[in-house]
Amino acid sequence: MFHLIGCNAHGKEVKRKMLERGQMVAYFANLLPCLIGMQACASAHYWAREIEKLGHEVRLIPPQYVKAYVRGNKNDYNDARAIAEAVRRPDIRFVEVKTVEQQDVQALHRLREARVGERTALCNQVRGLLGEYGIVLPKGVSAVQNACPSCLRMPRTV
Repeated sequence: MFHLIGCNAHGKEVKRKMLERGQMVAYFANLLPCLIGMQACASAHYWAREIEKLGHEVRLIPPQYVKAYVRGNKNDYNDARAIAEAVRRPDIRFVEVKTVEQQDVQALHRLREARVGERTALCNQVRGLLGEYGIVLPKGVSAVQNACPSCLRMPRTV
């Protein structure tokens, strides 16, 4: 669900709406071009691109900037009001809407970083397990890679 707050030029709330994902494009297609503020979170870049195609200006706001404008208890409408307040502020630094290509590159970097982390964790696990058998290896991925073939060939003592 998406919670929307519409404000006039003076910042007064004039509309409050809750939309499902499937209603988003049709709703914004029927609006005159206007300024749309969104919190920069999961799927925000996708929705920003889709809404920009309809002629609207979209500004993505980092979550930590939105938090400063939340009034009252935290709920989706209060968050939407905070975004509406923050988007009009001249001193807010917005997140640039990423292209599909930029998101692809970022995804590849994140996937690679995760695989490197998994490799490091696996090497540490191997070092720990070998240590239980008295085989001590130095830290580092290359140390484990170099030592593993000889460790596998060692005769097992019973």
